[in-house]
Amino acid sequence: VFLSLQLFGTIVWILVASTRVPLPLLQGWVMFVAVTAWFLSIVFLSVFLFGYANRIAVNWNQADFIFHGATFVFYFGAFLLQAATTSLHHLPRKFNSTTQESILSGREYNISIAASV
Repeated sequence: VFLSLQLFGTIVWILVASTRVPLPLLQGWVMFVAVTAWFLSIVFLSVFLFGYANRIAVNWNQADFIFHGATFVFYFGAFLLQAATTSLHHLPRKFNSTTQESILSGREYNISIAASV
């Protein structure tokens, strides 16, 4: 489970970082969740790989359940914010301009959809 969290967290991190950020507050939270979950899962993985789990008196089943439950809640919130950002792609970037430049280009729109999924 930790390795899949690493893989998908890295993919989200790369996809969100590769787009132009039209709404920094929303996509900043998405990046924060992806980076924090990625880092904490590396910490958990190293605790188990290097055998520190046997030395620390913690209920690791409960800690694992709480970690993945919290990660699910934060990733679901990040999904909602990323999907909301993606759904605004058709709005014009400058409301008082004569050109109709949308918030996200076609390529960035596709990348945002992939990051949402």
